[in-house]
Amino acid sequence: MKQYDGLALFSGGLDSILAARLLMEQSLRILCLHFFSPFFGHPQKLAHWSSIYGLDIEPVDVSEEYVDMLRNGPVYGFGSAMNPCVDCKILMMRRARQLLGEYGTRFLVSGEVLGQRPMSQRRDTLNIIRRDAGVKGLLLRPLCARLLDPTEAEESGLVDRSRLLAINGRGRKEQLALAGHFGISEIPTPGGGCLLTEKENTRQFWPVLRRLTRPCAADFRLAAVGRQFWHGDRWLSVGRSRFDNESYPPLLRPGDLLFKVAGFPGPLALGRGSRPWDAEAVQEAAALMASYSPKARQSGAEVSVRVTVDGETHCVSVLPRRETLFREPSWEEVSAELQILHKQSGRRAE
Repeated sequence: MKQYDGLALFSGGLDSILAARLLMEQSLRILCLHFFSPFFGHPQKLAHWSSIYGLDIEPVDVSEEYVDMLRNGPVYGFGSAMNPCVDCKILMMRRARQLLGEYGTRFLVSGEVLGQRPMSQRRDTLNIIRRDAGVKGLLLRPLCARLLDPTEAEESGLVDRSRLLAINGRGRKEQLALAGHFGISEIPTPGGGCLLTEKENTRQFWPVLRRLTRPCAADFRLAAVGRQFWHGDRWLSVGRSRFDNESYPPLLRPGDLLFKVAGFPGPLALGRGSRPWDAEAVQEAAALMASYSPKARQSGAEVSVRVTVDGETHCVSVLPRRETLFREPSWEEVSAELQILHKQSGRRAE
């Protein structure tokens, strides 16, 4: 097994690339860890990134522990949407710390820049992340290291502190200049790495967290596909495209319902819930998904919808309609609930 000096948290963003390359310039051996979950990460890009950036990268799946954190309520609350940025960093730092021994490495690396993000990269927040993750002395932030306390790697002489940087604030000029120095021509787009930062995605994910008895990572993967409708704790995801329709069969779990209009082109829909569906819920869901088949809707008559559960199919007759017991939660509803939870988590973090 190849030996490394440090483990770097690698998002695929420019700062994480530069942090690793800056230390590699000191002849240090750095292994990048790419964390992924239903909300962030692109493990399918690792080979490409490794090739163009000259990095060794390993994927690390934190899906279930990340969902556990959301389910238990992030200690430091959410950002502008459903993004628990501080708790997210703490979770990944803890996991990276646990991997130090496995790889025989001595320190951790992060591409964080002091003052770059208002929620997770203030000086006080950087210190909270370091403290709660148990990585004080181990965590090196090369891009702003000279503005922070020296780490054990610097004090021991393993890392030359004088060759580290003192970047501060939201500007990108220094990072772009450093990218040029390293010959990096493919510059990643800033931001956009986490689905939880977007209001539309939050509107789809939040009901999964609040309405299912014990949501898991697979539930959030389903929530990223199609339109999401709810009737209590019964959930219907209706495809918007061929890609969505092709995504549903692999996402099926025991007890799920798969809906398809018979005799007309149209979407598939997948039904899920914390308890079995009754006949009324099946009828209402079938009527709603049939309304997204233009030809079925234009027929002006009842249509047959095939409903498959655990390999057994039966048909129900419905008049396609949008006014049903199922509805899409609005951003205003979700935002109000988030604000309440944010206040509660703020008190818990004090």
